[in-house]
Amino acid sequence: MLEAYLRQKREQQEILLMTHIVLGYPDFDTSLRLVEIMVESGVELMELQIPFSEPIADGPVILRANQLALQGGSTVARCFQFAAEVTKRFPIPFLFMSYYNVLYKHGTHSFVTRMGEANLKGAIVPDLPPEEGQEYLAAMAESSLDPVFIYSPNTKAERLASLAHYGRGFVYCVARKGVTGSHTAFSDELSAYLARARAATPLPLAVGFGVQERADVDFLRGKADIAVVGSETLRILDKQGLAGVQPFLKSLR
Repeated sequence: MLEAYLRQKREQQEILLMTHIVLGYPDFDTSLRLVEIMVESGVELMELQIPFSEPIADGPVILRANQLALQGGSTVARCFQFAAEVTKRFPIPFLFMSYYNVLYKHGTHSFVTRMGEANLKGAIVPDLPPEEGQEYLAAMAESSLDPVFIYSPNTKAERLASLAHYGRGFVYCVARKGVTGSHTAFSDELSAYLARARAATPLPLAVGFGVQERADVDFLRGKADIAVVGSETLRILDKQGLAGVQPFLKSLR
């Protein structure tokens, strides 16, 4: 199970790193090389985003990557093929991240079954609340996959507890209101929110939306279990190419 893996890794590292790539951006060969570099850099787990035309939780960097991946021919079938390849080649857990329209279009149960066959460990579907996702949750349980749910700073205490009841693996804590890629204030307010999140669930906490440098990761030590790096890695890729990715990731801790 993903939770057990994360707890084992936390015994070895004060904080873990999860990276995020958009499958097929800028092309699938580069996506594969990105995975190789990220694993070589020591990341403990990775989100593989299936591109979608309306990624409502994502800011301009990841939005652009989604659009260009789709224009370049990224398909759900190709994303499954890619996932099956990397789960065989690399020893870390991989999760799919996408929006519910993708699952719905391909048949939720069938989609989840294919995830299990590809040896993925879970999924993040940010626009599917558990109350509307009973088919998804049942299929995930049937395939022994972890549904990861999302906390936000304005989530009420009762809702935190409810999401913790449905979630498995870990909880993804959005560091601030808004979309990915913008600046986040790593402040006392964020600390208080993460303390509320910690009190609401025994699951490991991942924090994303705005992790950009070593100071951000250091701030999260003792407050969360996983720092999630997404948009900033894509910025580095766009500006410096693949050669810049490993130095950046290694600089984070």
